[in-house]
Amino acid sequence: MGCQMADDFSASGPRPLHDSPLLIDGHRLTLPDTVRVARGERRPWVGLTAESVRRMDATTEVRDELMARGLPIYGVTAGFGDSNTRQVHHDKGAALQENLLRFLNCGTGDAAEPDVTRATLLIRANCLARGYSAIRPRVVELLLDCLNHDILPVIPERGSVGASGDLVPLSYVARMLTGEGEVSHAGERRPAAEALADAGLAPVTLEAKEGLALVNGTSFMSGFAALAAHDAAELAYAAELCTAMASQVLMGNPAHFDEFLFRQKPFEGVLASARAVRELLDDPDAAGTGNGADGDWAGEGYRQLERPIQDRYSIRCAPHVVGVLRDTLGWTERMLEIEVNSSNDNPLFDPAGRVLNGGNFYGGHVGQVMDSLKIAVASVGDLLDRQLELVVDEKFNNGLTPNLIPRYETGSWDAGLHHGFKGMQLSASSLVAEALRGTTPATSFSRSTEAHNQDKVSMGTIAARDARTVVELVREVTAIHLIALCQAADLRGLDCLSPATGAAYIMIRKLSPFLSGDRPLQDDIARVAEVVRSGELRRIVTESTARVPALG
Repeated sequence: MGCQMADDFSASGPRPLHDSPLLIDGHRLTLPDTVRVARGERRPWVGLTAESVRRMDATTEVRDELMARGLPIYGVTAGFGDSNTRQVHHDKGAALQENLLRFLNCGTGDAAEPDVTRATLLIRANCLARGYSAIRPRVVELLLDCLNHDILPVIPERGSVGASGDLVPLSYVARMLTGEGEVSHAGERRPAAEALADAGLAPVTLEAKEGLALVNGTSFMSGFAALAAHDAAELAYAAELCTAMASQVLMGNPAHFDEFLFRQKPFEGVLASARAVRELLDDPDAAGTGNGADGDWAGEGYRQLERPIQDRYSIRCAPHVVGVLRDTLGWTERMLEIEVNSSNDNPLFDPAGRVLNGGNFYGGHVGQVMDSLKIAVASVGDLLDRQLELVVDEKFNNGLTPNLIPRYETGSWDAGLHHGFKGMQLSASSLVAEALRGTTPATSFSRSTEAHNQDKVSMGTIAARDARTVVELVREVTAIHLIALCQAADLRGLDCLSPATGAAYIMIRKLSPFLSGDRPLQDDIARVAEVVRSGELRRIVTESTARVPALG
């Protein structure tokens, strides 16, 4: 049972939880499409275009012709890695692929999450759909069938050095197609052969080069990377929302975000971030002089201003910090879209009749952008932790309570008993420290391996996994800060909020009620972190501001 082609793609058969079809050809897969397939409640049903099938057929014919001539072809009629000097007869080609998958099945660590695995399957199929890897369409169709039926190989996260691709992790994908190994299907782990049979699918016997085509690529690291980039973009918006709310509850100076300032140092990401904060503030004073004084002063000598002229850097410079993340994301997304639409295995077959050996499997660009992304994300986490300090500390919060405790009447039984956000700040500091520790560039740790054949490697997979972890940590810091900001707004008076930040307040208060006394908050953090991750917070704020009721 193979996927339908573009010429005859039909909606026949049951398609639970699937949206309109997505046809891949190795050239036009986008990161948003990847996220939809990986996480969507109604995921697209994925198929191949007829043109991609024709290209795959053409290069498998070239492969067979070259094998029949008795030529030594790496990974086809010759061994792998430093064993490439050992040629075998072409009738051993299939057995060579079987052994490749066996000796590579040595991953360790936790299994990759389902969204990462779905992204991996989609990206690997798309790379092979370019047609230059000498793999039959039938094999790629089965890969997509598994994706469409949500039959997911159990892939240990550890074991890839990111050059010669993600050999170890992708071997679990390839073995699934042969009916071997374990998969996750319908919420349980089970043998791959059983899951395939239940879905009406038959395993394949891999031919020469096909096992290598499946494992010798960057699709596992790219799966992590695509999702990390998507999630980091949500964090950028959430950080701008936090900045606007922090400015409001701290009675800050909105003129710090005036467009004039940012036009004089016009990085695109910084301009976008400052504009987002201005829109969230919805404050006409943002275009004022922002001198912190009440009217002109005609006196002499000295006077003490009631408000500072400048807010601290974590407020005033926030667009410069978040803007770095936004500009990094622009570069990251461009690089990743090239990667997921590339032929990144070895060797590659020219339909004109040639086979060429190269290094397209090297994950250098993925590693570089992920190392850069995790640094930018961790910096935003550090920014939010510094904003949180200003909000909870009575020395800096302009009249809010210590640790945002409720206001108690003198002589109240509760007076002196509660500690408010003291524990939340401790947790945020820990999370940020862990995120900052994770910014060590993985790409700096190339290790010569595989008998000095792979003597320079990318470590792109480790960089991408690190980026995923840093994003998760900073998302939790963001949730803590948002909860604290809502508490501060309650204490300051809700009339300090704009329609946009008021919409955020209403949503978060549904997930985390006012802290009227000390109570556990771990579940509140998880709920708020999820609406940041899903994009629901951004959607509510951007789409519902016109319907926000008056606050205060």
